[in-house]
Amino acid sequence: MQRFVIRRARWFGEVRGGSQRCYSQLGLASKKDDDMITPRMPHFDYSPPPYDGPAGDEILNKRREFLSPSMFYFYEKPLNLVHGKMQYLYDDNGRRYLDAFGGIATVSCGHCHPDVVEAIINQTKRLQHSTILYLNHTITDFAEALASKLPGDLKVVFFTNSGTEANELAMMMARLYTGRHDIISLRNAYHGNAAATMGTTGQSIWKFNVVQSGVHHTINPDPYRGVFGSDGEKYAKDVEDLIQFGTSGKVAAFMSESIQGVGGIVELAPGYLPAVYNIIRKAGGLCIADEVQAGFARIGSHFWGFENQGVVPDIVTMAKGIGNGIPLGAVVTTPEIAQVLTQHNYFNTFGGNPVCTAAGLAVLKVIEKEKLQENAHVVGSYLKERLLAIKDKYEIVGDVRGKGLMLGVELVTDRELKTPARAETLHIMDKIKDMGVLIGKGGFYGNVFRITPPLCFTKEDADFLVDVMDYALSKI
Repeated sequence: MQRFVIRRARWFGEVRGGSQRCYSQLGLASKKDDDMITPRMPHFDYSPPPYDGPAGDEILNKRREFLSPSMFYFYEKPLNLVHGKMQYLYDDNGRRYLDAFGGIATVSCGHCHPDVVEAIINQTKRLQHSTILYLNHTITDFAEALASKLPGDLKVVFFTNSGTEANELAMMMARLYTGRHDIISLRNAYHGNAAATMGTTGQSIWKFNVVQSGVHHTINPDPYRGVFGSDGEKYAKDVEDLIQFGTSGKVAAFMSESIQGVGGIVELAPGYLPAVYNIIRKAGGLCIADEVQAGFARIGSHFWGFENQGVVPDIVTMAKGIGNGIPLGAVVTTPEIAQVLTQHNYFNTFGGNPVCTAAGLAVLKVIEKEKLQENAHVVGSYLKERLLAIKDKYEIVGDVRGKGLMLGVELVTDRELKTPARAETLHIMDKIKDMGVLIGKGGFYGNVFRITPPLCFTKEDADFLVDVMDYALSKI
């Protein structure tokens, strides 16, 4: 095994040291290698236009000079991606990659989906920006369509530019509505990197030493690593204890993802959210569902992740898949709770931008027209079954989890101790890239493959992804 030196950006996926194995063909040719055949990428009838821009090295040098040093990148030699089409990406040499990460669960319909592109272009030609100080039908059309996808009285929408911004607003609204400050979130959670959301984030690797007041982190209901296994009600009891012994007995809100994305695709233990929502509401608090990654049909069985646990939140936040890559987020709540923002002035210059909301409406239409929720369920279930077979084959695969096209594969060096396989994860991720597949990485220990492809992913794509992972694992 090669020795790997992990730099500051180790969590997100740099590999330092070791050699790179290169496959230059656009569709990888099969060949024998130690009795295992190199997988062949599915056929895709498309050729990207020639690229005549700067080379990767030139871009990297400018990035180092002009962009923040906090911006890390995947792989020892980062990819220079210049073109995208549906579930595929192309580098500056025209090489095709299967995108199984979707720009961090953001590309929902597919890269450069023609319907979304057309909506953006047409709206840009008509009116690019005006602010909500004037009337424009794009924002109301999208708000109406979005509200129709949510249960109960969740029908008042406030548009933002990102998930962090949406979560910040949701937290402030909960505090204003209840008149209380304390918010409970989960250990291992990720809700953003601004002042308030950094407080609710439950991982030290994503937190700076700044004031983060009024947030309490409860035990994570993690079926794989959690102390109570899959017993959701036992985890919920810790929320009750936290309220009794860590607060005044009354709280502003509880915030959680339905499936933790950055935290490593962790599904909450069954029955957890119904029990916690009941406890929080008895303590006078609101329940906030962070659907930034799990929302917009990604989990397949439901349009929203929280529906999988049979609950109805008081506030729902969303971003990423809402715009297929356009900077767009939203907070949706009830008319009663929405009134709190009328106490003083609250305004967002770009929230509800006509180009962004036109894109968002196009995304909803594509999801419905192309039955992408059904596809996420069918293909995601198939992909998960194939990944579970990989788990049976290799001891290093400790867990396979998630729903639909939001799946995680956790690597461990010892199944009993669940020792994170950090270096191995980096190594395998790099080899998978060499064979033409791009996946993400997450979890506090950086040992979980995050599989969140565009929802147009096919069974053939799933087979190629698993075959490539199988091949890479066989070489460890």
